[in-house]
Amino acid sequence: MAKTTLAPPVASAPPAPESHQKPRHRRSLAPFALIAPAIIMLAVFIGWPLVQMIVMSFQEFGRAQIFGTPAEFIGIDNYIAVLTDSEFWMVLARSILLCLACVTATMVLGVLIALMMKSLGTVMRTALSISLLLAWAMPALTATIVWGWIFDTQYGLVNYFLTQVTGTDWTGHSWLIDPLSFFAVAAIIITWGAIPFVAFTAYAGLTQVPDEVLEAASLDGAGPAQRFRLVTLPYIRSILIVLLILQVIWDLRVFAQIYALQTIGGVRADTNTIGVYIYSVSMASGDLGAGGAISVILVVIMLLIAAYYIRSMLKEDRS
Repeated sequence: MAKTTLAPPVASAPPAPESHQKPRHRRSLAPFALIAPAIIMLAVFIGWPLVQMIVMSFQEFGRAQIFGTPAEFIGIDNYIAVLTDSEFWMVLARSILLCLACVTATMVLGVLIALMMKSLGTVMRTALSISLLLAWAMPALTATIVWGWIFDTQYGLVNYFLTQVTGTDWTGHSWLIDPLSFFAVAAIIITWGAIPFVAFTAYAGLTQVPDEVLEAASLDGAGPAQRFRLVTLPYIRSILIVLLILQVIWDLRVFAQIYALQTIGGVRADTNTIGVYIYSVSMASGDLGAGGAISVILVVIMLLIAAYYIRSMLKEDRS
């Protein structure tokens, strides 16, 4: 009987994989479609005015040009006039000193309040959060008017309190005539309004620090200051750098608080900061070309500051 040999089964070819090119293409466009409205809004409301400001800074642009007279390009004459003006450098130095004082006070007090919120119970933390939120929600102009009443010459609470404590009559003492006390009041108002943002943001970062790491450091004998410096600070360093950059930008170009205090009783010539100075040159003097040049210089300064801190942060992340 003849043997029949069975042929080995032929392996069937695997089915061709389905093409996913179209869905992947759709997914790659989805992020751009989602961010497109924000980009368009930024381009329209920030990008285009910025371009106009840069162009204007190279033009002789005054009140006549506002009413239709063609603007003449004058090259870098506006920048030369600004950079050779001693008043500009005085105002810039004044603004930087005020910015340093406000940023330092805001960052230190904001982080301390965040640490306090971390250690408080639920009820007290909620009450403190509501208080900070109310201070944060108050418009800058409204807050300045309220603080102006507190430091009022005749009926201010500060003068009344000092009269009761020291026994001398502080009635009639003006806190806004002297430039030093003017900027002290301004620093209090600016810091008071900026602390809530720093405190809330720093508190959010502190909640991400693992409790196990802090407990291990405590068992190793680290005190509160050492735990903050060696454990907590590395975790929230990037958050603090972002906060620092934002505070420098906001405090360097502060306008509403300074302008309102000058209206209440400050001497404008001795208390102008860069934001008010730009307004005075552009609107009061009518020289929009020089005002645009000052604005461009301020933008460049803020970009350099931001670039420095961002570069430092990226270097630390790589190391």
